Amino acid sequence: MEIAENQIIGELVAQNYKTASIFKKFKIDFCCNGNRTISEACDRKNLDPNVLIKELKDTTKITEQNIDFNSWELDLLADYIEKTHHRYVISKIEEIKPYLNKVVKVHGDHNPELKEIEVLFNQSAQELTHHLQKEEMILFPFIRNMVSAKIENKPLLTPHFGTVENPISMMKNEHQNEGERFEKISELSSNYTPPTHACNTYKVTFALLKEFEDNLHQHIHLENNILFPKAIKLETEFH
Repeated sequence: MEIAENQIIGELVAQNYKTASIFKKFKIDFCCNGNRTISEACDRKNLDPNVLIKELKDTTKITEQNIDFNSWELDLLADYIEKTHHRYVISKIEEIKPYLNKVVKVHGDHNPELKEIEVLFNQSAQELTHHLQKEEMILFPFIRNMVSAKIENKPLLTPHFGTVENPISMMKNEHQNEGERFEKISELSSNYTPPTHACNTYKVTFALLKEFEDNLHQHIHLENNILFPKAIKLETEFH
């Protein structure tokens, strides 16, 4: 994506919502004052435009992944999910919440569905935070222990939860709940389609929510379809 000093900030955010996080990082208003060029905004902030442009270009790079996750060892896959998807969830919750709150305050009276979307997202944020903690403190450590025990040819100690199928069953049920919650958010937002009167913050908020749901689907796929079945199979090898 070509980015130059004379580009209008608001137009750039409209083209690629991911640039919004960079403008926010540098405290540059892309919504109400989005009619300025990058150069003008940098002059006001006494900021080198080349520094800003580099970060904007980095965040808009498209990376295509064609990874065979099915061939990975379980401890590596657990590490990847935790360091990639879990961290994404936590960071994006903190990014989306203030955007969503602002949009509700400005547009909520004319678009009441935004208030319900905010309630649903805040519920999801709370539930997902607890969900990730349970995986990181209970399930993932046990999966890593199983891999180590197999490599070292040692017996597997029975965990306090009995069998790995028990926490996995709970995690899958919580995945189902989040899938249904985001299905409702998608319906309320007309599949994340902002209305014609939407400002840039409105558009960015919907784009971030869509990205969050897409990432959640990939996250759940890696666990439900690869990590969990293989963990159950590995546990049976010790009996």
